[in-house]
Amino acid sequence: MSYSTFSSNSNYYCALLKLCCEARNRSNAKKLHCLIIKAFPNPETFLLNNLVSSYAKLGNITYARNVFDHIPQPSIYSWNSILSAYSKLGRVPEMENVFRAMPTHDGVSWNALISGYAGCGSVGQSVKAYNLMLNDGLFNLSHITFSTMLILASSQGCVHLGWQIHGHVVKFGFQSYVFVGSPLVDMYSKLGMISCAKQAFDETPEKNVVMYNTLITGFMRCGKVEDSRRLFYDMRERDSISWTTMITGCTQNGFYREAIDLFREMRLEKLEMDQFTFGSVLTACGSVTALQEGKQVHAYIIRTDYKDNIYVGSALVDMYCKCQSIKSAETVFKKMACKNVVSWTAMVVGYGQNGFGEEAVKVFCDMQKYGVEPDDFTLGSVISSCANLSSLEEGAQFHCRALVSGLISFRTVSNALVTLYGKCGSIEESHRLFSEMSFRDEVSWTALVSGYAQFGKANETIGLFESMLSHGLKPDRVTFIGVLSACSRAGLVEKGNQIFQSMSKEHGIVPMHDHYTCMIDLFSRAGRLEEARDFINKMPFSPDAIGWATLLSSCRFYGNVEIGKWAAEFLLELDPHNTASYILLSSIYAANGRWEEVARLRKGMRDKGLRKEPGCSWIKYKNQVHIFSADDRSNPFSDQIYSELEKLYYKMIQAGYVPDMNSVLHDVEDSEKIKMLNHHSEKLAIAFGLIFIPPGLPIRVVKNLRVCGDCHNATKYISKITQREILVRDAVRFHLFKDGMCSCGDFW
Repeated sequence: MSYSTFSSNSNYYCALLKLCCEARNRSNAKKLHCLIIKAFPNPETFLLNNLVSSYAKLGNITYARNVFDHIPQPSIYSWNSILSAYSKLGRVPEMENVFRAMPTHDGVSWNALISGYAGCGSVGQSVKAYNLMLNDGLFNLSHITFSTMLILASSQGCVHLGWQIHGHVVKFGFQSYVFVGSPLVDMYSKLGMISCAKQAFDETPEKNVVMYNTLITGFMRCGKVEDSRRLFYDMRERDSISWTTMITGCTQNGFYREAIDLFREMRLEKLEMDQFTFGSVLTACGSVTALQEGKQVHAYIIRTDYKDNIYVGSALVDMYCKCQSIKSAETVFKKMACKNVVSWTAMVVGYGQNGFGEEAVKVFCDMQKYGVEPDDFTLGSVISSCANLSSLEEGAQFHCRALVSGLISFRTVSNALVTLYGKCGSIEESHRLFSEMSFRDEVSWTALVSGYAQFGKANETIGLFESMLSHGLKPDRVTFIGVLSACSRAGLVEKGNQIFQSMSKEHGIVPMHDHYTCMIDLFSRAGRLEEARDFINKMPFSPDAIGWATLLSSCRFYGNVEIGKWAAEFLLELDPHNTASYILLSSIYAANGRWEEVARLRKGMRDKGLRKEPGCSWIKYKNQVHIFSADDRSNPFSDQIYSELEKLYYKMIQAGYVPDMNSVLHDVEDSEKIKMLNHHSEKLAIAFGLIFIPPGLPIRVVKNLRVCGDCHNATKYISKITQREILVRDAVRFHLFKDGMCSCGDFW
């Protein structure tokens, strides 16, 4: 065909403009416009209308309006194109001006006006336009009108508006339209009126996949998994969205295994999967630590176009972290070409939850170097890692970051800070932050309850717990662990027992191993060992290793050989390689002078290749952690440390200190026992602190085991002699030594 023939036929240009719209190609549309100007000195209105429509569809409102303004008598088609363009762009004033200037209105005009208002969330204006449309004539109504109004009602939570529109749908005979039925079902689902959604679904004669998917989704936000499942399997045809909706819904409602099985079925159907499918099934795998299934999903992802998807990559990191496969998580994370805040947060959280607090802090710092701004969840997670490391200095720096960035206003961050200061022994600061929170949830209260519990402040802990209940908040399992442990460390047996009984009777919480261990500790610490044994015999399950070790530890303290042997036998049967049973039983025998039994137990340990976990203590000074073990001389300042301890020992003796020989488990001379006691790891760390930590600042020491009786007594004397505040966090609790007293009241 010659160019002259081609260029003189306006229908060809209209066809080409249509192709430009379908391809979303603005550049070619402009080139065609130039050719039209050259070919047609006076283009007919039909061609100009198509130009206006094309530019409007391509979102180029400036060009569309320019062409429109040069049409002598624009058709309703052109008017509607301009109106719709302004409506989609949310430019309400221009949209209103065009609507008012139109010589006449049809259904398209009214729908554009209603959609424009709805897109801006202007409920009142949309309703007003809808009512004016009804007054203009029922012939303007279409399924688009009702669909727009129903979507508006659901997005704005307008129940009454939704009911009114539903009434009009029935009144004007549109209930049979599937394109009205879907938004109707969706509206009722989003408003939480699932029975109405099901009724609307049942009353629609023709149903498509979209309607099924909409109702399935509705049944899932409401937790009706069985109804969703039934509807899903009733479908004649299921598309990828149907399967993904079911997998996502099962994951969100805690049916993780079913989500994994559905994914497996979906693969057999050979349906296309997207990032949401993979993200949901990976979340399910992580939630049940299904590492093998997670690896299989990963292998499948590698063969798809989603192997480099940032959303899928983040989900993989999260899955491996939850499955405690931290090396795999690191590998995926390092291979990700692009990382966003979700990816970095997944790695920070993963390290923190797997006990790699220092790595979590490092990744957080790397994240900032790459210019990625943390959100409240990231910052909260790294603060939690600092809390677990007892790293108050770094945690305080992140506190400053929270204040500067404004993230302190998020509960995720505030709760983490309350926990941080509580775990690091600054309970006053923890309480201050708690008091300044504008809104406190169960996590906030539990964080403070746990902080006071670690200090053994039983009355304050119980008071907070009761205040929490009076505020209408529901305690969880962690809350009860804090309260019960506080009762046990203060010897409040009756009160602790009352709270334990209330767990199931008043709060509907089934006690787990940790709660029973707290109760064993409660009876044992108070010396009521027979009651502890009776309690164990009535338990619905046998205590775990911690429970038996707790009883055995108290038997050592009170010198009860009989119950101690009973507990040791069960502990050895449960965990033959647990050194605690040998060590604690040895302590009981040593305290009673039964050295042959001590030797026999030690030989048994050697024969089995078991070694006692070495006690160690550490103290932080100038961003460096100094670690000490008993009789340790590896520190470069050892001479100064031992000299300081020697001076302290004589001052303590003069003040009335008497070494506790029962803390030594070796049959040696008293002089040798005193030497061994004086070189325990926490004493070395405290001496280091006295030398290097400036006066006026507290000395903070962390120990991996429970502090021994002699070190506890000695530290009280040291705090009085030196007039220094010493905070020791052992494996069980905090001890704040000040003026010769300890915050635990000598009950720990």
